[in-house]
Amino acid sequence: MTPSALGKTTPPGRDLKRRFLWLGLAMVSGLLVLSLQLYRLQIIRGEEYAAKSVANFVKEVRLRADRGVIKDARGTILVDSRPSFDAFITPAFCTDCSKQVIPRLALLLGWDEEQRAKVEEQIRLGRRNAPFQAVPVRIDLTRDELDLINARRDILDGVEVVAVPHRNYRTETVLSHVLGYMNEITQEELERLNADGARYALGDYIGRRGLERYFEPRLRGVDGVRKEVVNARGQKIEELNEKLGENSVIPSEAGSNVVLSIDMRLQEEAERVFPGVAGAVVAIDVNTGFIRALVSRPGFDPNLLTGRVTPAQMAALTKDPLSPMINRVAAEHYSPGSTFKVVTQLAAFKSGLFRPETVINCPGGYKLGSRTWRCHKESGHGAMDARHALQYSCNTWFWKVADQIGLEPIAEMGKALGLGSPTGIGVLGEVPGIMPSPEYHDRLSPGGYTRGMALNSAVGQGDDNVTPLQLALVYAAIANGGTLYKPQLVQRIENLDGQVIDAFDPQVVRTLEINPAHRKSIIDALVAVVNDAGGTAYRQRLKDIVVAGKTGTAQVAALGAVRLKTHQMAYWERDHAWFASFAPADKPELAVVVLNEHGGHGGTDAAPTAMAVIQKYFDLKKQDETSPPPRSNQPYVLTLPPAPKLEDVMLTRGVPAAGIPNAAQH
Repeated sequence: MTPSALGKTTPPGRDLKRRFLWLGLAMVSGLLVLSLQLYRLQIIRGEEYAAKSVANFVKEVRLRADRGVIKDARGTILVDSRPSFDAFITPAFCTDCSKQVIPRLALLLGWDEEQRAKVEEQIRLGRRNAPFQAVPVRIDLTRDELDLINARRDILDGVEVVAVPHRNYRTETVLSHVLGYMNEITQEELERLNADGARYALGDYIGRRGLERYFEPRLRGVDGVRKEVVNARGQKIEELNEKLGENSVIPSEAGSNVVLSIDMRLQEEAERVFPGVAGAVVAIDVNTGFIRALVSRPGFDPNLLTGRVTPAQMAALTKDPLSPMINRVAAEHYSPGSTFKVVTQLAAFKSGLFRPETVINCPGGYKLGSRTWRCHKESGHGAMDARHALQYSCNTWFWKVADQIGLEPIAEMGKALGLGSPTGIGVLGEVPGIMPSPEYHDRLSPGGYTRGMALNSAVGQGDDNVTPLQLALVYAAIANGGTLYKPQLVQRIENLDGQVIDAFDPQVVRTLEINPAHRKSIIDALVAVVNDAGGTAYRQRLKDIVVAGKTGTAQVAALGAVRLKTHQMAYWERDHAWFASFAPADKPELAVVVLNEHGGHGGTDAAPTAMAVIQKYFDLKKQDETSPPPRSNQPYVLTLPPAPKLEDVMLTRGVPAAGIPNAAQH
């Protein structure tokens, strides 16, 4: 083909120039658009975006889970949470903390130098280890403190006030040893528990003692998280937070509720009728092991220990001669006195050397070697069979048993009934008590075991030591025919809506083979103690309920040549007053044990309390059968009068003020 046929041809250089021209125009246009955008961002809205872009952070805010409540058997709320506010400092957001913010907070909140230095050290460690983790610096702000901080928030960089539920114990000192209390988690606990995935944070409160400690994992729930965009001062940037959306929140999960076996109506009666300044009352279902009432006096105020307890307040608690922090039901043991005689009688019958009709003469004491053990009736009881020996609490009959069968069979029977070992209640700290045996004395007593030690143990003295809870289980086992139950305080665990998550069944520890004739003999004797003339609790008998029981007056100090009246003795030398019982005698349901520490005599200073509790139990049972109460789910309102004070009780009994014990005397 010729050039004339193809037409005019475009030179290659001109086409290349055209392409460069379009490329240049595109670049100029792009630069122009970029320049306009930069002008808008930097000149027109520069200050706005500068404020938003300087040191913004995505902060994770804890959504604290509601801690589960604690209820009584009928659903009355005993422990819940009240609204409160805590002050926190986040080290990363606290500019010039030690020179500006902390001194200002110290002035507003009235910190002394020690408190201020402690906070400064916490912030210093926080800045080094976890600068974005809020550090609690004041728990449970008062209304005035809250107002002061809110009024000066503009000069308190990094300080925030957070709504944190605070534990509220509605029963005050009542049931304090059962409920327990809470206080701040330690660093060691924080590291150990978080290593197991618990997710605690600095400043969190954790259960101490009682139900709060035992059910801590179930009560506390699971915290949630909310993400927030904040500036360098820790202040929320609302516009940016709106863009985070629903994915910024992981909701919390409430803790479970704990429902007790204790009925507060019965608990109130036990608290009201117990006359002692120190001691214990235990009411337990003989057929299940569930505890229906439990008094340990004196108690403490969990609200005080869960709050901002002062050194002076702690000193008052620790130096109190009556030791209110000790749970007398399970964590303290005592000589059981004559209440122990049922154990000795069971051992005597089992040995085959003694029968219910075996008669022993009581001339007023028992002579062994060069020593004479004095019976409480100096003129003697005369001829006593087993039934009357228990009814009149004749020591001589039991001393003869101990001298003839020795200590080992008595110790074996006591151990079979749970004495000398923890009950396994779990919720309460407990001591095992002491059920001495010949081996025990050979190991611990100077000179080893002697026959006289068996005589002491046979009547609940010597080295015999039991807790009130253990003794209640002994009488419950006799009442139900030989089944020893594990004691329990909690019936079930519920979720927030009241649905049962866990229900606790009765737990049998062991079953004893008790000869029915032997059991009948002992129960008949216990009935006579209360209901037959001459019985040591005859004056306290009930009109319509047949109670089986045993009084006990346990010596604390050795008897002198002259017997003194209770009011003539120093408080710490007075006998412990016991009463152990169950009812109704023919078909037992409830066992009640009362210990009036340094109270005097079992028949007058312990038995009336047990009788009142038993009467109330059956009155409530009849009331509930005719009109079953719904689960109230209402907060408990304390209406009980304050517990008696030691000074008042002593003075009403004729003890001069100089004889009232104090910490130094104790």
